[in-house]
Amino acid sequence: MDTDLSLLPRAAAQLRGALSNLYFAAARLAPAGDREQSPDLDAKAALLDQSYYRLVRLVNNLSAVGYLSEEPLPLRDRDIVEFLAELFGQVASLAPLRGLETRLLCAADEHVCAFCADALEQLLYQLLSNAFKFTPPGGLITVELRLSGKHILLSVEDTGEGIAPERLETLFDCYHQPDAPAPPDLGLGLGLAICRGIAQGHGGAITAESRLGKGSRFTFSMPDRLSGSTLSDVPFDYSGGFNRSLMALADAMPPKAFEIRGR
Repeated sequence: MDTDLSLLPRAAAQLRGALSNLYFAAARLAPAGDREQSPDLDAKAALLDQSYYRLVRLVNNLSAVGYLSEEPLPLRDRDIVEFLAELFGQVASLAPLRGLETRLLCAADEHVCAFCADALEQLLYQLLSNAFKFTPPGGLITVELRLSGKHILLSVEDTGEGIAPERLETLFDCYHQPDAPAPPDLGLGLGLAICRGIAQGHGGAITAESRLGKGSRFTFSMPDRLSGSTLSDVPFDYSGGFNRSLMALADAMPPKAFEIRGR
């Protein structure tokens, strides 16, 4: 790994402490009870919450540069259908706030295989965040799990603006930024590079196909195998105890998603 990238996780660790202090200070200034009683206060505090979640997401990407090393990931045997359905359910509940429809397609009711749950969650949330950001209201996002020979195929497809053919070749490179008009918060340009590292860490690959004005489809593939090790009972919570899906999609969601009234 490049020296510059190796410094990022240490920077992320220092940022986390400062962010936590800012968040809890804001919570004291706008307590949940006061927000419940005042729509105006809730709307203003929601902007603070959204900014916090966006920064946490950014810090998590800094921490995740270890996935760029292409080293094998710690794999555990787990039902990938159950894992995917749980994550999709959380994301689907947020889609109406963006005016989007979602659907989940699975080739089996259950299927146990070896994968790194934390890394695969990171990959899926990155792809879903992009799909949410670049799909206009009324669009459809489809998550599909397929079994093909001795491989698992997991894809995220949207009906968004699509990607120009000349950009597809460098899409998974570090620091790549799209040239086409897009929302201002494009992050560090690490997200898709991290996805490629996660795919390679599973002994697999990730590909993209797209048509301008029609949408994009990203497909992650990995060997369908067992490791002989089961998942720990204590999951790693990189969201710091907050809403994982809302944090992961913070760049794509409207401020209303962060209001506490009506939850």
